[in-house]
Amino acid sequence: MRFRTFRRLLALSLVASVLAPVGPVLGAAAELGVRHRIDVMVSAEPDAPVLSRLKGAKGELSFTVRLSANSKESKFFGMLRPSFPDIVVPDGPGKPLVHQTKLWEEEICHQRRGLPKVTVTQLGGHFAQGEGRIEISAINRHIGVLVPPDELTPGIKLDQGSDSFGLFYAFRAQSRNSRLNVDLKIYPIDCFL
Repeated sequence: MRFRTFRRLLALSLVASVLAPVGPVLGAAAELGVRHRIDVMVSAEPDAPVLSRLKGAKGELSFTVRLSANSKESKFFGMLRPSFPDIVVPDGPGKPLVHQTKLWEEEICHQRRGLPKVTVTQLGGHFAQGEGRIEISAINRHIGVLVPPDELTPGIKLDQGSDSFGLFYAFRAQSRNSRLNVDLKIYPIDCFL
């Protein structure tokens, strides 16, 4: 009887010693989480009125971004309203009006649960002064309301890529008449919970 009990205890201790290193390895893999960073860049299409008539003119832009980033560890919902007061219209296409700038970044590492939901809901501003001044007022289309003169189309998916900050997913909002693009890059940053 004692011998059977001893054998069982010996077998259990062997199994426990073999499985002991596996526990920390599995635990470490399960603790890998993510946090997100969102950058913004504003550019003009080659046929944009701003580029064709106002090269070198000064202007300002502001826009509204609706952001929903919810997880068990961190919850954020709100409107971000960045503004860029000192823009100089470039002398040709291919150069941005607003260089890539950090818009928002999570401070808390959380479980992977997909990308934050971001939507550019309006874009406004002006370029130049006097008679040549161009006003920009682009908004999203809303149900039951006439289509705005300068409609803003959000959520145009761009190709994913990578740069000096890492892998990113990109989305564009484009204004129909003023022909401006607001590009949002979402960076998933690996971290430990």
